[in-house]
Amino acid sequence: MVDVVIRGGRVVDAARHVAEPADILIDGDQIATVGAPGITAPADARVIDARGLLMMPGLVNAHTHSHGNLGKGTGDRWTLELLLNAGPSISGHRTVEDKYLSALIGAVEMVRKGCTAAYDLMVEFPVPSPDGLDAVARAYADVGMRAVVAPMIADRTFFQAIPGLFDAVPGELRSGVERLALAPWRETVAAVRKVLDGWKHDRSRIAPAVAPTIPLHCSDEFIVGCRDLAREHDVGIHMHVAESKVQAVAGVQRYGKTLTAHIDSLGLLGPRFTAAHAIWLDDDDIRRLGDRGASAAHNPGSNMRLGSGIARVREMLDRGVNVGVGTDGANCSDNQNVFEAMRLASFASKVQGPDVSRWLTTDQVLTMTTAGGARALGLGDRIGRIAAGYQADIVFLDTAHVNYIPLNDPTNQIVHVEDGTGVHSVMIGGRMVVEAGRVTTVDTSRLSRLAEAAMERLRGANAEARRLATALEPVVNGFCHTLATSPYPVDRYGSRQS
Repeated sequence: MVDVVIRGGRVVDAARHVAEPADILIDGDQIATVGAPGITAPADARVIDARGLLMMPGLVNAHTHSHGNLGKGTGDRWTLELLLNAGPSISGHRTVEDKYLSALIGAVEMVRKGCTAAYDLMVEFPVPSPDGLDAVARAYADVGMRAVVAPMIADRTFFQAIPGLFDAVPGELRSGVERLALAPWRETVAAVRKVLDGWKHDRSRIAPAVAPTIPLHCSDEFIVGCRDLAREHDVGIHMHVAESKVQAVAGVQRYGKTLTAHIDSLGLLGPRFTAAHAIWLDDDDIRRLGDRGASAAHNPGSNMRLGSGIARVREMLDRGVNVGVGTDGANCSDNQNVFEAMRLASFASKVQGPDVSRWLTTDQVLTMTTAGGARALGLGDRIGRIAAGYQADIVFLDTAHVNYIPLNDPTNQIVHVEDGTGVHSVMIGGRMVVEAGRVTTVDTSRLSRLAEAAMERLRGANAEARRLATALEPVVNGFCHTLATSPYPVDRYGSRQS
C-alpha cells in the first residue's frame, strides 16, 4: 500500500471536548504521524481531502452475535429466557452459506455506522465447525472489518440450566425439549480445539476466542476445559455473566454463591476474560472483576429490550474494570448501531440516581466505546486511538450533516446526537471500506436478495421448532417470572414494581 496523507480534517479529542485541525500520515495500515496542518508527506503519497470532516477512532462493538442478523426484528415482549427458548427456532438449520450471509449483514451494518471492530459470539449446532467459523471470519474479511470470532458453546440446554425448569415442562412437550440436547463437553472442547489449531486467518485482523455461553449452561468440567483451551492457544474468553435476575437467582440456587464468585473459583477471571452484560453483580462481584483485570461488555440496548436491568457501570470503572460497549445480537437488540448503544450507555447511567457526579460523562462513554472495547478484544495497543503506531481505523463524520449543525461540543454530539447518519466515510487499516456513505466492499443489493431467499427457506425449515417454542413460552414465562420476582440482595431493575 502506498503512503496516504489525510489533509484538512479535525481530530476529535474526547477528553478535551474539542476537534482541532490536524493532518494524518498513514504508512501501510498504520498511523505514522498525527501533526499540524501542512505536515510534510512523501511526494507520491495519496491525498485524502477531509475538509469539513471530523475524524475519530473507529467504534468497537464489544459484544455481538453474527447469527442474530438473519433474525433481526424477531419477537417483541421477550425476556432473555424467552429469547433462549426461541433460539433454536431462530437460528436452526443454517447452512455454511447462511452463517456467512448472516455475518456479512451485520458487518455491513456496523461499518456503515462507524464500527470498525467487533467481538462476535457466533453459534453452531450441534458443535462448532471449522467451516462455520471460517465462513463468519470470511464475511468480516470480505467487508474489511476487524473481528474476534468466538464459538458460543455449552453442554447444558436452557431447560437443563435453570434448576427445576425441565420438571415444569408438561409431559407432552418433554420429548421435544429432550431433542434439544447438546453434545458432551469433551466433544465440544475437541471441536473448538480443531478450529483453533487450524485457524488460517490473519490474527491481526480476524482472531479466534472461546465463549462458554453462560455459567449455568456449562458444567464445571466444561468451563475448566474452556479455560485451559483459551490459555493453551493464548486467546480470549468471553461469557455472559449475570445478565438477568433469573440467572442470578438460579446461580445461587445451584452454586451457593454468585455466578461471578463461582467462575472465579474455577480460575476463569483474568485480563483476557470479558463478562458480557454483568448486570446482577454485587460489590464483591465487581471487585473480583477489577482485581483480576477483567473486562465487561456493557449492552444497554439489549439490557432494556429484554427487560434485564441496568448495569452498574460507574462502580465497575471505579473498581478498575475495563468496560466496552456492545450492541448484542440483532435478534435481541435489533440493530448493530454502536452509536445508539453509546448513547444509551450514557443515558442509562443517568437514571440510576440523582447524584450527577456518579453519572457517566460523554468522554468516558466515548472512550469506553473505542479504547475500552479495543482492550476487551485484546487489541488495546493497536486500535481505539488516533495516534502514531496505532492502526489507521478512522471514522469521518460530516460537519455539514444536521447532527453537527451547529457544532458546539464534538464529544457530546458524537455520544448524544450521532446516530450513524452523519458517517461520511470509514477507513480500516488504511483502506476505505465506506466512502461518501457507500460501502465499497459489498454489493448491498445482492446482499438483500440473498437474505430474503435464505429467510424464506429457513422459515419453513424451522417451523416445527417455532411451534415447540410457542407451546413452551407460557411455561418458561411463568417459571422464570417466579424466579425474577423472588428476593435477591441487589436490585438492577429500573423500577421497584414486580
